[in-house]
Amino acid sequence: MIHTVATEIGGRSIALETGKMAKQTSGSVVVSSGDTKVLVTVVAETEPKKMGFLPLTIEYQERMYAAGRIPGSYFRREIGRPSEKEVLTCRLIDRPLRPLFPDGYDCETQLIATVFSADQDFDPDILAMNGASAALLISDIPFDGPVGAARVGYVDGQYVLNPSRKQLENSQINLVVAGTRSAVVMVEGRAEELQEDVVLEAIFFAHAGIQPLIDAQLQLQQQAGKNKRNVSAPEVDADLQGKIEALAAAGMEEVVTTAEKIARSDRYRRLKEEVLAQLDPEQYESPSQVSDLLSDYKKRVMRDRIIGKGQRLDGRSFEEVRPISCEVGILPRAHGSALFTRGETQALVICTLGSERDEQHLEGLGGDVYRRFMLHYNFPPFCVGEVRPLRGPSRRDIGHGTLARRGIEAVLPANDAFPYTLRVVSEVLESNGSSSMATVCGGSLALMDAGVPIQAPVSGVAMGLIKEGDRVVVLTDILGDEDHLGDMDFKVVGTKEGITGLQMDIKIEGVDREIMSQALAQAKKGRVHILEKMREALSSPRSAVSEHAPKYVTIKIHPDKIRDIIGPGGKIIREMTMEFDSKIDVEDDGTIKIFSNSSEMANDLVKRIQQITAVPEVGRIYEGEVRTIKEFGAFVQILPGTDGMVHISELANERVKNVTDVVKEGDVIKVKVIDIDNRGRIRLSRKAALADGEA
Repeated sequence: MIHTVATEIGGRSIALETGKMAKQTSGSVVVSSGDTKVLVTVVAETEPKKMGFLPLTIEYQERMYAAGRIPGSYFRREIGRPSEKEVLTCRLIDRPLRPLFPDGYDCETQLIATVFSADQDFDPDILAMNGASAALLISDIPFDGPVGAARVGYVDGQYVLNPSRKQLENSQINLVVAGTRSAVVMVEGRAEELQEDVVLEAIFFAHAGIQPLIDAQLQLQQQAGKNKRNVSAPEVDADLQGKIEALAAAGMEEVVTTAEKIARSDRYRRLKEEVLAQLDPEQYESPSQVSDLLSDYKKRVMRDRIIGKGQRLDGRSFEEVRPISCEVGILPRAHGSALFTRGETQALVICTLGSERDEQHLEGLGGDVYRRFMLHYNFPPFCVGEVRPLRGPSRRDIGHGTLARRGIEAVLPANDAFPYTLRVVSEVLESNGSSSMATVCGGSLALMDAGVPIQAPVSGVAMGLIKEGDRVVVLTDILGDEDHLGDMDFKVVGTKEGITGLQMDIKIEGVDREIMSQALAQAKKGRVHILEKMREALSSPRSAVSEHAPKYVTIKIHPDKIRDIIGPGGKIIREMTMEFDSKIDVEDDGTIKIFSNSSEMANDLVKRIQQITAVPEVGRIYEGEVRTIKEFGAFVQILPGTDGMVHISELANERVKNVTDVVKEGDVIKVKVIDIDNRGRIRLSRKAALADGEA
């Protein structure tokens, strides 16, 4: 039986349908808005798997046929790794849903969202997010939803719910907000240096707007929902728990008061060994049971210490940022580089400048996109003292890189003012929390070191939350353990003037306006403090690009001369590219952009292009080569591809009997243009050049 419910948000109708497609799943929903349709399916195994974490897999896939396009890949099909857009959407779906599965649910679960049809007006990611919640809600899988999601824009001072792609082009905000009935659970997006109160209002404007979507999901559950599986929370062996806590009490106090990450980890590992050594093996089922109970104890001790005693792991106050060290220009051949260290988190960030040809080409449902600014984040295993294979960028790497890119994009110069392609790479060398924010800070410094005239420096800080009943503590610049054991990871990026990017994930039911307002205000203080430390290393962009960076020159020629620059089959432009070791981009309006590795090469190339495209001028003296001798005169090449004739009577002041008495083929002489007729024929005079004092 087919069930359909519909609602309207932001002036846009959204429909949820089940019972027609993919009926062998645990739950399936088709979400539609306009001509966009997304099928979301969820399937769960019946037997649990004890893996120590929720075995949930989220996949989002865009089919190019959805937009009436054939993929541009060699095989002409969607294969290989997911695109960046698909990875980022998977993360958007995963993050608000994962905390809402109950403890004790261990069945392997896979959720797949597939875009079947896509118009050019509305991004399918929002439909996929709502469809994922709805599919879980009507399935037999335990799930404490529903979750609604919406995008919010800010156009001409007005908030817009689920703006169109065209509206987003003029929007100062692009935020995706997910929430339950009572609270916000996830935020992701960018802003254009907006104040905290403007961003806060946008978040809760979206939260109010998603309520009809939550109603629609509940209505669909009433019509087509299955009975939920019974899941029992894991039973805790109280006797074993008491023994472990008694044995570990003194050692755990030492663990949570050890500031350094490696030393704290080593002390905790030894404590685990000490506890196991003192327990009778018959008292526990497996070492992992002891490890889990000890981990829970560590979490409670740390949280109680923060809430009850006001003491963090490293002894800082709640609003204190870790010590910061900034260095720039440390890589001699890089166009720009910075080493940013905050506590035990360190990022080496490098900026490389390139030409227009280096732009990133992205193919998607919305059409081809060319990106002139790229930011790539690398998190190698050694940065946390681990050993694991290198498998390329993970979903986390792509997500963190995108967050940093969005935060910095708002301050980049316009392409007309600085026509370079920019690539920033962050190599995380050490990590103890907030490596993505270290990437933002290091990226800002690396751009300035490369001479990129950014509008203002950008910094970022990660905020945490410990909430026990009515007791709430917001932490600035959280450590890795504070992130792992806390209730919130709220990353805020911006300049001194306002926010440019943010990302928030919640592990509890959600946060209200008061908590979020406090976190944003506290984040601003931390952000400004970090900016001051960055300015001590480099206060403004360097006045010129690095000597190792390509030199950019732009000149304008008449469009009719473009063919002379290109040459037959591209012969001339290829030869110049090789001779001058430069990149040459020619635009239809006659604009020529030159990127060369040296100023000297660039200048010589400009002269060559000017020679090729120059138009002879009457009255001007040129130096040219004698190409052909005739009885009546000589033909002289005054410009590449342009010859003129010097009549025998114009070769010298005296009478000339034979042309060869004055010039021979191959001679270089100076001549003056004395006439150009209506057929373009050029008359030259050596005699006139001599009269003007030219040798």
